Amino acid sequence: MLGLKCYALLFYLTHLTYRANSLTHQLPARDIRTGTGAEQYDPTIPITGIAPIQLDRVGWTVTADSFQPGCEPGNVLDNTGGTWWETQFNPSMAPLPHNIVIDMKNLHVINGFRMLPRQDNSPSGNIGQHQIEVSLDGRAWARVGTGTYANDQARKTTLFQNILARYVRLIAFSTAEGKGYPYVAIGEIDILSGPDPTLPRNNWKVSADSENPLPNLHQATEAIDGVSTTYWSTQFDGASPAFPHNFTIDQGSAKAVSGLSYLGPPTAIGRIGQFTIHQSNDGSTWTRVTSGTWTDDANLKSIEFGATTVRYIRLTALSEAGNRGPWIAASEISLFDGSRQATDFSVTVDSEEITSAVEDGHAINALDGDPATFWTTKWANTKNAPGYPHFFQIDMRASYAVHGLSYLPRQTPGNQQGNIGQHLIEISPDGASWTPVARGTWEDDQQVKVSNWPGTMARYLRLTALTEADNRGPWAAAAEIQPLIQSTYLSPAPETQGQWGETIAFPLVPVATTLVPATGEVLVWSAWNADKYGDGNGRTVTAIFTPSTGLVTQSIVTNTQHDMFCPGISLSASGLIVVAGGNNAEKTSIYHPDTHSWSSGAQLVRPRGYNSQVTLSNGGIFTIGGSWGGARGGKNAEYYDPNTNTWTLRPGCPVAPILTNDVQGIYRQDNHAWLFARQNGSVFHAGPSRKMNWFTTDGQGSTTPAGPRGNDIDAMNGNAIMYDAVAGKILTIGGAVNYDGSFTTANANIITLAQPNTSPTVTAIGSAHYARAFHNSVVLPDGKVLILGGVNYARVFSDDTSILYPELFDPDTNTFTVMAPMSIPRNYHSVAILLPDATVFAAGGGLCGVGCTANHYDAQIFKPPYLFNPDQSVATRPEILKTDPAKDVKLGSVLTVTVDGPVAEFSMVRFGSATHSVNTDQRRVPLAHTASGNVHRVQVPSDPGVVVPGWWMLFAIGGDGIPSVAATIHVQ
Repeated sequence: MLGLKCYALLFYLTHLTYRANSLTHQLPARDIRTGTGAEQYDPTIPITGIAPIQLDRVGWTVTADSFQPGCEPGNVLDNTGGTWWETQFNPSMAPLPHNIVIDMKNLHVINGFRMLPRQDNSPSGNIGQHQIEVSLDGRAWARVGTGTYANDQARKTTLFQNILARYVRLIAFSTAEGKGYPYVAIGEIDILSGPDPTLPRNNWKVSADSENPLPNLHQATEAIDGVSTTYWSTQFDGASPAFPHNFTIDQGSAKAVSGLSYLGPPTAIGRIGQFTIHQSNDGSTWTRVTSGTWTDDANLKSIEFGATTVRYIRLTALSEAGNRGPWIAASEISLFDGSRQATDFSVTVDSEEITSAVEDGHAINALDGDPATFWTTKWANTKNAPGYPHFFQIDMRASYAVHGLSYLPRQTPGNQQGNIGQHLIEISPDGASWTPVARGTWEDDQQVKVSNWPGTMARYLRLTALTEADNRGPWAAAAEIQPLIQSTYLSPAPETQGQWGETIAFPLVPVATTLVPATGEVLVWSAWNADKYGDGNGRTVTAIFTPSTGLVTQSIVTNTQHDMFCPGISLSASGLIVVAGGNNAEKTSIYHPDTHSWSSGAQLVRPRGYNSQVTLSNGGIFTIGGSWGGARGGKNAEYYDPNTNTWTLRPGCPVAPILTNDVQGIYRQDNHAWLFARQNGSVFHAGPSRKMNWFTTDGQGSTTPAGPRGNDIDAMNGNAIMYDAVAGKILTIGGAVNYDGSFTTANANIITLAQPNTSPTVTAIGSAHYARAFHNSVVLPDGKVLILGGVNYARVFSDDTSILYPELFDPDTNTFTVMAPMSIPRNYHSVAILLPDATVFAAGGGLCGVGCTANHYDAQIFKPPYLFNPDQSVATRPEILKTDPAKDVKLGSVLTVTVDGPVAEFSMVRFGSATHSVNTDQRRVPLAHTASGNVHRVQVPSDPGVVVPGWWMLFAIGGDGIPSVAATIHVQ
């Protein structure tokens, strides 16, 4: 028998990480109503997630590269706010980087890391730049998070996709306080895991020490009836028994249990405070499993522990959370299914070499995670060496959804004897009846071999070797043989659902972002503070993320005296980033990519915040609305001339035609307009009000009504995306009639623009799978649109009703496909933009102060399905080798593009910017081209209302739909 270590080689770890990264919890969906025009709730698709919970740390150990006596590493696990781990500072200071490693002793599917800085009011040792890694065996590590923490004492949480691990390592590269000291400190560390699926309760028998004496009222059975409005209560009528109170579950037979969830009563009285959990197999002898204290609120409580196979579980309440009396109540109590937690595996073989003094050929070596050891069949006595076939059989000790097997041949340099050639792979539920799932012949080399099949429940897996790969003899050998296991909550495969990458931590909540022209870096910012907004005090916390290195660099901008929270953002024709309005509502700041610096621009005529703005076909910039900042109302349009650095009112473009009917009045009615530049400096207004308009911007400006957006509603905080600028195609999706406190819509429409000042065609295409607001939508190189994040019920600074499932809109079929779920909600104040490698950067959400659970100081990268082959391997992408001209391209010109192989089409996507669900910079242009071998003549449209001047990403797309990494061009 051997504990499952697995995969010391990077490939092994990466492969299991890839499968583990696609795990998600199939949680019960809430019954959330939909608003006017929204699709009806579909209970088969989960729309909300339970937040990850901290694992029980009992038995864990911790090590570090350095510590100061009295500040040992074990302090991070002692649950005491007054102690901490600190690296050595006396008599000498240990140099950076520093690391601390948590050994959880068992394998867990984890999805988060939580760190509390030292709590003695000293910032010394606060960690800045860092990296989080996980490992199965403590030797081979996979990175799951990186970034920079803010310099404060707030708890830091990094969430990532589910991954199987035993060890977690934090590496600190710098301190946050910026004084150059090399020592770091941490108060507490928790590892987080989403709860396992719940066990069925239909055969349970439950009892309690006390319940209401009236029949059919607040009985123990009402805590397992699936109805949250009914509940069990201890006796309160006539008598009130004292604490402790207990609730006992008899599952009928022993089952693997990994945790318990508790939902309190509909009212506050009776909420459980202090508690213990015990287990028993006979109902009389009890063993303590865990204990704790739940907070006095209405949230679902969960506690997870190492899987234990038992029949009886007892929850004992020791106190009422608010000390309101001796009563205890529970609406629902459930147990988590622990059968999917990793257990010890054992192996049986037909033959193993255990007599040789030269080689150790024990079968167990192929399960030890060490590629330097190996199993081999008998060979020391050639006369008695058994011939083929040979078998290697694994007992996983529990049933798993097995979807593959990986085989690593022996790694002895120059010795490939025993490499398996022809083979058969079978699975079995009982070790007696076997089902073939794969067969074939492996190549004779030392590379890892992987066989995949549809996930099938099994306890036993058997590899039968039928031949030696080069017929060198009767021996078989393997360095590692591992089953590939998917959980019952496995997310869809990446080739059809995409895949989420590692988490990037920021020292701020990214509320605004833009792709930096020429460099491809990502600029993000929050407000005057890293995690909250307030009165504009003339500074902005910003950071630069460099995708090629994964580094995050923070910078605080003060020279422009501009708090750039809630502004309008535009990428100018020359490549400057123009940020206007916001918390210092009259200010304009300009970012210069070539020097990574900010300068002040002209002040707005009308101070504004929550305004929307767009770069025009003539190079000017148009902004409108924004009563969140400055005086309310009258936020008529202004025009910015970058040549003269002036803002000028356009009285012919009043704000009144774009207003919604929000119940909060003008403060919300003129926010976040959906604006699109078209010919001759014109602007099309698509929403969020259902009334659409055209604006002209020359002279005094003018306004022309463009009719209603079909039968759609006002859709504040919905999205509008120009996915084909040549055809004038715009997708509108989601939103709510009111900014805050409204159910959302899943309505989807296609707007087809004609000439300016004419009414467009609006086609309703039904509904997306999810009604949502505060989401973001990103156009991809192939014209599809990724819709991600948002909530079902529009509520600012809340992750309740989060939509964790993105959708992909296909304009060829006008259909929506659900993508792989996110592990981190992206709601109010979240952002998303396309990156030059055709992936999507999604970040932020929150900005509601220290301790606010809606704050998300991080980002993740989504890899769309087009980056994967049908077999789930990473697709080989076309490569743009050269463009002529190399950078500066004129409208109407021909661009000569040399690629490395066949290409079916080309497209351009303009560099994007985003804040508050608005991205007026992004648009996609499909390009006509002719080919001569691998050299293509690509025609750039001559209309600046289609190709708005500025920086663009040029993509080559293969016949299989796989895009290249973009070449960056500047259209003039």
